[in-house]
Amino acid sequence: MKLEIAVGDITKLRVDAIVNAANRSLLGGGGVDGAIHRAAGPRLLQECREIRRTRHPDGLPVGQAVLTGAYDLPAKHVIHTVGPVFAAERDPAPLLAAAYRNSLALAEEHGLRSIAFPAISTGVYGYPREDAAQVVKGVLAKFAFKSLERVVLCYFSPDDKAVAERILG
Repeated sequence: MKLEIAVGDITKLRVDAIVNAANRSLLGGGGVDGAIHRAAGPRLLQECREIRRTRHPDGLPVGQAVLTGAYDLPAKHVIHTVGPVFAAERDPAPLLAAAYRNSLALAEEHGLRSIAFPAISTGVYGYPREDAAQVVKGVLAKFAFKSLERVVLCYFSPDDKAVAERILG
């Protein structure tokens, strides 16, 4: 597996799947979640509403992941996952690790070759970026990659990228 660390707009990436740092509702929100919903167009919201109606009526649990179409995005799929709110959890690291691990597993389950992640939970959810990068490092080191050949960590700011490069090498 080839790891890339980049700064940019995740909605512009040509990968098999981009990961959405979603909220439990799956119905859009701020930050990367809102940007992905705006760029994908209204059919993404329709599919997410159907997932809520049929599979997750109480919302997507923290750490879990679901796959949808990408619609107007250059990616083929969107994998939605919910990261933990840092201050609301006694031990948020296992939940953040589950969000990354379950997203990777879903990509593998569908035979995808490339995936791009934003910095899950480090925005309004308040997860310290250094701690989050350590969690990502641990998940990537232990994950059994099969179909996935390329993992992109796509950060919004150069500072976030610098932290990731320092921790992930």
